[in-house]
Amino acid sequence: MPLPKPADIQPLSDEDLVAAYQESGDPAAVGALFERYTHIVFLISMKYLKDEIESEDMVMGIFEKLLTDLRRYEIRSFRYWLHTVVKNQCLIHLDQQKRLRNKASDYEAYTQAADERQDLNHLFGEVDDHEALLQRMEAALTELKPKQRRCLELFYLQQMSYQEVSDATGFSLKEVKSYIQNGKRNLRIRLENQPSEPTS
Repeated sequence: MPLPKPADIQPLSDEDLVAAYQESGDPAAVGALFERYTHIVFLISMKYLKDEIESEDMVMGIFEKLLTDLRRYEIRSFRYWLHTVVKNQCLIHLDQQKRLRNKASDYEAYTQAADERQDLNHLFGEVDDHEALLQRMEAALTELKPKQRRCLELFYLQQMSYQEVSDATGFSLKEVKSYIQNGKRNLRIRLENQPSEPTS
């Protein structure tokens, strides 16, 4: 159906406006729907996003989406369909945010682990006899508490990440980091107290 003059748009039902837009492509029909449902779209967005600015952005994104999707689907109940679209877009947005946070967290954990391993290199200092160094480390590790020793062995010797150590031991990430920090400190003390190998 062709879109009536602006003065005659308001009496039309949602479904009539959808049909008019699908037939004519006139964005004024979508504009009329958008005007009717802006507040509802915002409230639905707030329910899921819990953020006013993000919800306002979602409202504008939904309007742009309507311009394309309304011509692609057969819509029997616009109100129900719109609610579903908004909900799905909010869930997609939340999932994308979660993925970004996880990537940032993974990068932070990676850099922290790299710093920890670099710190271990400074702990031992520069030595020429790596076999002797390994023996000293193994001897010092045996003096640590079992949980600290296990985490240090996996983290430093097997080059596992914090998460991999957690998965292998059953310890929480917080516990793993604590065991590594405390174990490294205790390892330093024991290495410093070890007698140096006599030189020939």
